[in-house]
Amino acid sequence: MNKRVSKNDPAPRFAYDGLDRVIHERARLSVLTSLVTHSKGLPFGDLKQLCALTDGNLNRHLQVLEEAKLVVITKNIQNNRPQTFCRVTALGRRRYVEYLAVLEQVLLDAVAAVSCGRTVKAAI
Repeated sequence: MNKRVSKNDPAPRFAYDGLDRVIHERARLSVLTSLVTHSKGLPFGDLKQLCALTDGNLNRHLQVLEEAKLVVITKNIQNNRPQTFCRVTALGRRRYVEYLAVLEQVLLDAVAAVSCGRTVKAAI
């Protein structure tokens, strides 16, 4: 039987609500990390190579990030060829840093649990 958590109960210690599901997906985390480290943004092709994604896969993840207002995508013509350019927004950078802070807490809690001997042994 599941126990309901009342609003007065403290949050479970290892719930980590700050692990934003939009960012937490591996490919989107890779995209955001690439864009955060390139403050002026990246062309679609460079971003695709850095993240090791296909055109379609990168396009879909960018769409999710754009809907969440974490990235901005611009399209123009350069040398008579279409150019798609991706850049992280101020909101995207802020949420990325907040996400990293929560992820850091996950690591600290894991290290503390292991050092206290509270590890769960895997079944052999």
